[in-house]
Formats: sequence, C-alpha cells, structure tokens
Amino acid sequence: MNYVIRHWTFDPMLVIVVITVVAHEMGLRRLATHSRASRTAFRRRRSIVFYAALALLVLTIDSPIDYWSSSYFAVHMLEHILLSLAVPILLVVGAPWLPLLFALPVGVRRRVGRFFYLSSTARPLRGLGRLVRNPWVGVLSFNAAMLAWHIPSWFNLAEDNGFVHVWLMHGSFIVTGVLFWLQIFRSSPMKPVKGPLWQAGAILFTNVTMTILAMSMSIMTKVSWYSTYAHVPGVTLSPFVDQQIGAALLWVCGDFWALPTLIIVIRRSIDQQGSLSSVIDRIIGRAPSMTPEQFRRTAIEAPASVEGGSLS
Repeated sequence: MNYVIRHWTFDPMLVIVVITVVAHEMGLRRLATHSRASRTAFRRRRSIVFYAALALLVLTIDSPIDYWSSSYFAVHMLEHILLSLAVPILLVVGAPWLPLLFALPVGVRRRVGRFFYLSSTARPLRGLGRLVRNPWVGVLSFNAAMLAWHIPSWFNLAEDNGFVHVWLMHGSFIVTGVLFWLQIFRSSPMKPVKGPLWQAGAILFTNVTMTILAMSMSIMTKVSWYSTYAHVPGVTLSPFVDQQIGAALLWVCGDFWALPTLIIVIRRSIDQQGSLSSVIDRIIGRAPSMTPEQFRRTAIEAPASVEGGSLS
C-alpha cells in the first residue's frame, strides 16, 4: 500500500491543469449561448474525455509512477506509454481547441484571429502550422521521438537532468503523440487529411517500430542499456531483467492500442468503399469487382447484345 499512497508530489503542472479546466469551462459556456442544445450536450461529453486526459497526465507525472520510474526502468516505460499514447489520444478525442479559444474575450479572439490568418507578419507562423499538421510530420516525429529518447545516452541524460526529463522528453512524447493521433481521429475543428488506408499504414508502421524497439531491448541484447539503473540503492531487481520487463510492456501495450485502432480505420475504409473486397481491390491495385447488381445487369444485357449482333 505504501507504493500507492506515498511519494505523491505537488508539481506546477497542477496549477496549469486547473487553469486549463477553468478556461475550458468558460469556453463551453460561451459556445453554449450560440449553439443548439444537442451540440452543447455533445461538447459536454467530449469535455469529459478531455478532463480524463488531464487527470491521467497528473496521475502520470505527480503520482508514485514518476517517483518509481527513477528506480525501475519498467515503471519508466509505463510512464512513456501513458504520455505518448494514452494521454494524447484522449486529448485528441476530447477536442478542447474551440472551447479554449472561446475562453478568450470576443475582442481578443478577433484580434488574435486577424493576426494569425490575415497578418503578413504571421506568415511564417502559418507556414509552421501547415508543416506540423502535415500527416507525414505527425507520423515520423512520433516514431522518431520514441526511438530517440531510448538511445542510451539520451535516456541517461534525461534521467540526470530534470529539465530535459520533464520538458523535452515528456513534452515531446505528448506533442508528437497529439500530432500522430490528429492523423487518425477527427478533433473538431481539425480532421485527418489522409484516408483510412493511409491511416492503417501509419498505425502498422508505428506498431512495427515499437515492436522492433521492444525486441532490441529484450531478446536482441544480453545487457542493460541504461547505466542510470545500474546501481540504484535498495533495488535488488537485475537491471537487465528490469529492462526486459519494460520492453515487454512496450511490446504488449503496442498491440493493445494498434489492433483496436486498426479495426476502426478498416471499418471506416469499408464504409467509404462499400465492401471489404473493394478495399482489397484498392490496396492491390486491381480493378473493382462487380457488385451483384452489376453482375445481374451484365448477364441480362449480354444475350441481348449477342442477339442484336446476329440479326444485323
């Protein structure tokens, strides 16, 4: 029980979370004055998902999970999974962007909008926005962050430097995670640019990347990669065994998020193409198969054309 109730910390992030919740509620209230009741109820349901993301973020960085991650690599890997996968997907599905924007007074909101969308001074910012919203940037940056921060020298640096650990490592996991999931799920007013087949490829690519990383840390090595866990006082678990447990978490959790998401985008693709066979035809580049109605029409028209040819 001491592992659960001890080592909670008060972090400045708590203040930021509270301010964010207050601003979000203000935005929801202002949006409600201009929206139908059904739309307001829908935004309220999404706000619950957004608040779940904030709660999970606080749980990850202020609970004993963060404390024990300095002693056990497996706990640190769990922290990485929560920050790179669970928190970002809840943020994207929660879609807090419009409520947070409407938290600003109307005059400020209009001036900010005119500056970012019409001002020539903000042209570089608009270009940067288009760059970070590029689907390839979202997928590649997410995978790059996951791989880069598990390079031993970078990982050890983050463990030894609090600023690097919190703001660079954890921050990059959350930001690139949001950019990745924006390519998979609609997050009003933003929506994915690419279609379901591209999304399925991005999910498979990311899952393979995580699997290879997990295999590299477990069955493809015989030593612990991270010297920061080599001599932790009071820890009797072998650093290499600890690393293997962490790799197993990454491996298994990768399948847990990838498979359901892949099913969602495949069903989305079937809805667009009309059938699973049409999806397969598009993937392999084959001409679309005839539907039963098209086949019956062809069967009826063929004898008529033959008869017409014989009479001529």
